Amino acid sequence: MNSFDIVIIGGGIAGASLAWRLAQEPGKRSIVLLEAEDHPGHHATGRSAAFFSESYGNEAIRTLTIASRDFFYSPPETFSETPLLEPCGALFIAREDQLVALEEHYQSTRALAPNIEKQTRAFALSRVPVLNPDAVAACVFEPDSQAINVHELLQGYLRGARRGGVEVWPRHKVTALENRDGHWRLTAGGETIEAGLVVNAAGAWAGQIGTLAGALDIGLEPLRRSVCVIDPAKADGIEGDISGWPLVLDVDEAFYFKPSGGMIWLSPADEDPSPPCDAAPDELILAQAVDRLERATSIRVRRFEHKWAGLRSFVADRMPVVGFDPLQEGFFWLAGQGGYGIQTSPAVSEVAAELIRGCGLPPACAKTGVTLEALDPRRLQVI
Repeated sequence: MNSFDIVIIGGGIAGASLAWRLAQEPGKRSIVLLEAEDHPGHHATGRSAAFFSESYGNEAIRTLTIASRDFFYSPPETFSETPLLEPCGALFIAREDQLVALEEHYQSTRALAPNIEKQTRAFALSRVPVLNPDAVAACVFEPDSQAINVHELLQGYLRGARRGGVEVWPRHKVTALENRDGHWRLTAGGETIEAGLVVNAAGAWAGQIGTLAGALDIGLEPLRRSVCVIDPAKADGIEGDISGWPLVLDVDEAFYFKPSGGMIWLSPADEDPSPPCDAAPDELILAQAVDRLERATSIRVRRFEHKWAGLRSFVADRMPVVGFDPLQEGFFWLAGQGGYGIQTSPAVSEVAAELIRGCGLPPACAKTGVTLEALDPRRLQVI
């Protein structure tokens, strides 16, 4: 029998960041991080085109992003030898028929992201010369948006967790989960594990883990997001260096594209319901992405260098679910991060760690407007 104080289910960004947080506390508890795949971050985390944007997501998500800012800009000294952020900027573009949506985006974000700028068509074309003038009437530019080094962020969390004594067990899929008088017994990877606290950070599988535990049904829905990679040298309509381009997003999130490692990453920003699985992209969806790109730019795509899909999981209000389950003692939710889990991971993991320690909302999070009520699983309980 393997006994731990805490079992964290899921080795993606949610589980790894919490493991790192808990490993920093004095008088550390015994913790094991269970990952079903061969290595942590195999699914959504490892497939994310993540960026740090204070204007991305709803207002509550933005407060979590802003609360994460200091961590990304000044991570702990031993966390990483490589910068976690790379400056790029984010350009939200709008056609004539999208100008109302663009103004709404600007007005809703400028209080939290004061450096955001309303700009002209000429500005957009100067930053991204391939844009079609007929497809861009105006734009909003966020100069402080940055690309996130997802691999280094995840590995930094895992390295710190291991240094703090957390055991990381890959190839340990949880197949049984039972609460025995407030104490948990799990079966994972053919082994039996006992723990006083179970943290459900299983990403797209978090709903299934909740069902195994007899916990609250939070209505978690995995949604597929597809991405393809284009080599500019093998596409038509591109001249010059693309490395200085910002991330470009349609203001209605119909598509986005960005330079990365000399390539162009393109997504239709799709959100198609999917069962928890090793997601694969849909050829029709990617064809739609190409059509939207070619309408908005001079780029003509001849082939993809690579393509993939990942699952982003949401509940009805599209906010993370962080807190103790109202039905099962010792069962903690850390799920529903959607497409914002990486950029909000410093703040969300700090909130989760403080709740597990029996404390309240961290001051840095409270300062930006984060509330526990917005994250609490009980908000999703049908009475």
